[in-house]
Amino acid sequence: MKKFIFCFIILLIGSNAKAQGIDTDHSSYPYAKKSLADLSELLAIPNDAHFPDDILKNIYWVSQKMSEYQFISHRLETETVPLLLLERGEFDNSKETVLFYFHIDGQPVDPDFWFQEDPYGATLKEEREGEGWVQIPWSNLEQESLNPEWRVFARSSSDDKGPFVMFLAVLEQMKQEGIELPFNLKVILDFEEEIGSPRLASCVAKNKEKLKADKLLIFDGPMHSSNRPTVTLGARGIAIATIKVHGPTFPLHSGHYGNYAPNPALRLSQLLSSMKDEHGRVLIDGFYDGIDLDEKTMAILNSVPDQENQVKVKLGIGTIDSVGSNYQTALQYPSLNIRGLSSAWTGDEVRTIVPATATAEIDMRLVIESPPERQVELLRKHIESQGYLILDRKPTSEERFLNTHICEFYSRRAYAAFRTELDSPIAIWAYEALKETYGEDPIRVRTFGGSLPVTPFIQTLGVPAIIVPVVNSDNNQHSPNENLRLGNYFNGVKTIHALLKTGD
Repeated sequence: MKKFIFCFIILLIGSNAKAQGIDTDHSSYPYAKKSLADLSELLAIPNDAHFPDDILKNIYWVSQKMSEYQFISHRLETETVPLLLLERGEFDNSKETVLFYFHIDGQPVDPDFWFQEDPYGATLKEEREGEGWVQIPWSNLEQESLNPEWRVFARSSSDDKGPFVMFLAVLEQMKQEGIELPFNLKVILDFEEEIGSPRLASCVAKNKEKLKADKLLIFDGPMHSSNRPTVTLGARGIAIATIKVHGPTFPLHSGHYGNYAPNPALRLSQLLSSMKDEHGRVLIDGFYDGIDLDEKTMAILNSVPDQENQVKVKLGIGTIDSVGSNYQTALQYPSLNIRGLSSAWTGDEVRTIVPATATAEIDMRLVIESPPERQVELLRKHIESQGYLILDRKPTSEERFLNTHICEFYSRRAYAAFRTELDSPIAIWAYEALKETYGEDPIRVRTFGGSLPVTPFIQTLGVPAIIVPVVNSDNNQHSPNENLRLGNYFNGVKTIHALLKTGD
């Protein structure tokens, strides 16, 4: 019976994926089709933020392209590469100012894991039964009728160059139509988002007046898996910590010293186990404090049409942690995740030793009720409660002799969470604009699962923000073979067009 149910779910997922029709009628948005050449050209420029020379090439391309639409580029300098602020024309003080956020940098690539010669080369593919994703000629995009299920494979196709080129297509459309914007428009481009935007906060503070706005729209992240128009009201923050447990001064022969010298890998495992129960709930005192999902909030969460069985099949899991009752409620709580573990050697290099150290890398996804400073301090206190001497350096010989449990602990705040209320003017504006355009109620997601480094805008500028995602949820974001579904590309143009031509 279980096997039958599993097979039925698999078939249901496949049929739903194909049933989600996307309007690719390019007669309504002719410049969407033409802009695919711009998409290919921009994707071809490598954009790993670890290589500033490549980033500068992206900055030049964007500046040149935006000048075609009368945008003036301002480089907001940092210690590495600048942010790019784009402004259009004279500001009308009687209108609101809306700030659009995109990032142009992308995750690093490992060509060995990409199913194409160049990860930055835009490659058009279609899915064929029994063959997977097969490359087809780019010239197919010149056809009168385009298949919405075709995909463009390349690094940053979805995250986040694709949405930016959709925006360019809308600018061209409005230019040809002679449509004036109902608000003042600023665009800020981030070129270090994928490494945590470490210089963004200071840059925003330094350029507060230049960036001043009334609303912030963020074009990043995936839509709901149904591909229905989506408005996301917030994103979780993130804090990162490293725990390095010390054992003997150097690795020891496990025959001579096993049963005698404490093993730091085992001790680290015990420490980590003390942080969560068998159902996935964090046991650190106060970790979930301040969170109250009232009836109104639960109604918002339950309105999101997630299909839990499909999600579990997609992820290859048979059960879920008990932090929330379903996917949406789980995102309303802070999480504690072990993102990496290391100790001694494994595989072909394995050795019969007692390790000298064991290290765990931790990330904590945050909600607005759990500020990063508090969560890091709670984690630190929990480690102390387990009998550890906590240091920010290697222990001395005296400290090793006098203490039974020693670890190094390092943390850094990446960025805090944000969330905008459902009935705020910015949320209502986006909701109504998309509803009018698509003829259906957009899905409203209270909290986006990932993290975005945009809180400096929200906190420093005092501006409300929402996320308007436009790319397919199965885009392999951050992974090899990142892709952008063609139907989502055309609908993304439609979405941005709806927002640019309407005010609240």
